[in-house]
Amino acid sequence: MLHLFKKIRKKLLKENRLKNYLVYALGEILLVVIGILIALAINNANQNRIIKNKEQNYLIGLKNEFSTSRAKLLELMKINQENLETAKAILIQIDKKEVSSSQLSSMLFQTYSRDISFNPNNSLLLEMISSGSLRELSNLYLRHNLTNWLATLDDIAKQEKDLLAQREKALDLFRSDEFSLRTILEQSGVSSQMGIPVTNQGSSILPILESLEFENSLLQFILSTEATQILHYQPLLADLEIILEILEKEIK
Repeated sequence: MLHLFKKIRKKLLKENRLKNYLVYALGEILLVVIGILIALAINNANQNRIIKNKEQNYLIGLKNEFSTSRAKLLELMKINQENLETAKAILIQIDKKEVSSSQLSSMLFQTYSRDISFNPNNSLLLEMISSGSLRELSNLYLRHNLTNWLATLDDIAKQEKDLLAQREKALDLFRSDEFSLRTILEQSGVSSQMGIPVTNQGSSILPILESLEFENSLLQFILSTEATQILHYQPLLADLEIILEILEKEIK
């Protein structure tokens, strides 16, 4: 093709047909420019396709992570709510005293034995942020929500730390000689499950209902547990649902 163009140019110059040569030269330049533009367009299309595919892979990965985190959060909220309801039931018994020692032991174990800590799946999100890949997500609203998600998790961790502190205050009562932790473990059936020898001494945990220190720590635990549920976990779940909704719409 280039050899043919070269022959035409020589022929036009040889015949002294300058005007025709200039027209031809301009046409040749135009063809070259068009060829370059087509090549650039193809290259850009390929690059855009690569970027889109990479973005889709990120979106699918994030959806999987946040779906897992949602399941974890729902389970944690269920446990936290159960702890709250049982703690309130114990508080009622401080006045009514209609519960047996074994029943109270089971209630105490259920309330204070389960630690509350949200551990979301954020490995991909953190990798994207550290590598700067978060900017490859074209949806600015999604990027904003993902950034806020991590900031919100910091607040959640602080609230969970406070809840843990209230839980530890109640457990401190069983680190003294005043109340027996072993009685709770035996009467709740935990000792048998763990293979701990049962003393069968017939001890009672009911005197703890007379303790003002226990009542105060129980109330603080209830307040912290309810605040965690209503002011932190529920809004966090709403944020999570929004992120999942955006991801679902962005995935092609």
